[in-house]
Amino acid sequence: MPRALVATGMELEFDTFGSPSDPALLLIMGFNVQMTAWDERFCQLFADAGRFVIRFDNRDCGLSTKLDGQQPDLAGAMMAAFAGEPPPALPYTLADMAADAIGLLDHLGVTRAHIVGASMGGMIAQVIAVNHRDRVISLVSMMSQPGDPEVGQPAPEAAASIFGPQPTTREEYIESAPRWMVWQSKKYRDLDRMKALAAREFDRSFYPEGAPRQLAAIYGSGRRDAELRTLDVPTLVIHGRDDTLITPSGGFRTAELIPGAHLLYLADMGHDLPEPLWPVLVDAIISHTSHANSRAVTAGKP
Repeated sequence: MPRALVATGMELEFDTFGSPSDPALLLIMGFNVQMTAWDERFCQLFADAGRFVIRFDNRDCGLSTKLDGQQPDLAGAMMAAFAGEPPPALPYTLADMAADAIGLLDHLGVTRAHIVGASMGGMIAQVIAVNHRDRVISLVSMMSQPGDPEVGQPAPEAAASIFGPQPTTREEYIESAPRWMVWQSKKYRDLDRMKALAAREFDRSFYPEGAPRQLAAIYGSGRRDAELRTLDVPTLVIHGRDDTLITPSGGFRTAELIPGAHLLYLADMGHDLPEPLWPVLVDAIISHTSHANSRAVTAGKP
């Protein structure tokens, strides 16, 4: 897969699907999750529907640049977030990660794109829409939240999985797969599949050191309430009733804040992208981006 050295100084591992002449669809994955969580077949469905799909590894994850040795004040960032106070100095924030994504678009010669983010990726997508408004045709925020510590907080069992002791070996990582299932779509849980995915992800890049820095960026970036209220971009918010990692109030609040946002609330969806729901998700996102394309053309901003 290709790598791009972007203006922020990060090297981002990425790949693409479809024709560069089609409207761009930038997919941003979540906390400590590699771009391969956007399944190739899922990406190809969008390409087949006339989208130029771009997926990439965020900094500190996968095969992109890793900031070895930089220690975040995670506890300080979390306490500041809940107290509504300025965060301590951190290695980076969500704004820096948003700038990485814009740098990748620059590298690919993409002027404007549909921005789709899942979980932390949804937070980054929201920041892109706020900080780089001229680059966004539409926004899709999936299983995410607006930086408001009163909403979307994990259920106890999900918090225990994130903040508890983490695996250190390949065997431990694969055997820890059931911990992920506490936040996944209940109807579609498959332990054998989860273990196979864990093995694949470990073999591609196991880098637990990046997780605290990404988590500090989430908490240290603060609320986006005021900024999201000012957006004028077609927005689709997708959330699942089974989501225990970012609970549904996070999606509800995001949709409430962004003017004109549409909410797709799925009863059988958790904090994952189960294959049986792909037709619903793809149809919703293609419809949303098609309407946004038409609006952009009418406005003279294709």
